[in-house]
Amino acid sequence: MTAAQRVLLRPITMGLLLQSLFLLLFLLGSCLHPASAFPKGCYPSEEEGLKTFRCSNAQLTEVPRDIPNDTNKLYLDFNQIPFLPRDAFRDLPLLLELDLSHNAIARVESGAFQGLAEHLHSLDLSSNRLVSVSKDAFSNLKAKVNLSNNPWLCDCRLQELIRAVELAADSSGGIVCDSSTQEEHIGKAFLQVIADTDFCNVYKKTTDIAMLVTMFGWFAMVISYLVYYVRQNQEDARRHLEYLKSLPSKQRRSEESSTISTVV
Repeated sequence: MTAAQRVLLRPITMGLLLQSLFLLLFLLGSCLHPASAFPKGCYPSEEEGLKTFRCSNAQLTEVPRDIPNDTNKLYLDFNQIPFLPRDAFRDLPLLLELDLSHNAIARVESGAFQGLAEHLHSLDLSSNRLVSVSKDAFSNLKAKVNLSNNPWLCDCRLQELIRAVELAADSSGGIVCDSSTQEEHIGKAFLQVIADTDFCNVYKKTTDIAMLVTMFGWFAMVISYLVYYVRQNQEDARRHLEYLKSLPSKQRRSEESSTISTVV
């Protein structure tokens, strides 16, 4: 091969090497992309034949979006998640276990667990900041729920929630009244309290009494107005009749008949 041919082949060889390098980098990037999409501190694994996704102690402030949709067990414990929005786990139809313990969850929106009713059998919300949650947030959920170690307000709303869910074994004693509509219940286990107190019945009685007082007030106002109206008309009629008596007899008769018909 002549020197001229070698000079001509050199750019072609370099071009082929660059193309091969770019192809290698593209393939490597495609392989690494799924892993790099996970939040820092999160990783997939397989435990006892179940696909698991762990984000424990990953400093998360929200539920991650890039969780594999074939996940069976999801660990989001020991983070700083403040609330659970509607459809937070909508894309996880095969989820069996969900651990949200030791977060800062203070609010659970209605529909937060929508889509999980079919398979989910364990939900851990212990050690959060839950004070009051509507039973609708757990609508149709069949999972065993751990609600212990939260600063609960013991009232009718909590009573309805406890009756709507199935509590995890040995977790009921950890549902303690941090505050209550009745001060003597503070610091006591909620299930112990509702054994003697029906919060919803007390609330219903209070509401009924308030309605009765309101209705009585309106009734008294109406009666007072009617009495005033009748007395006022009687006084006006009396004055008018006295005035008619002072008139000449013919004019008096015509106006008396007019006044009487008006009063009637």
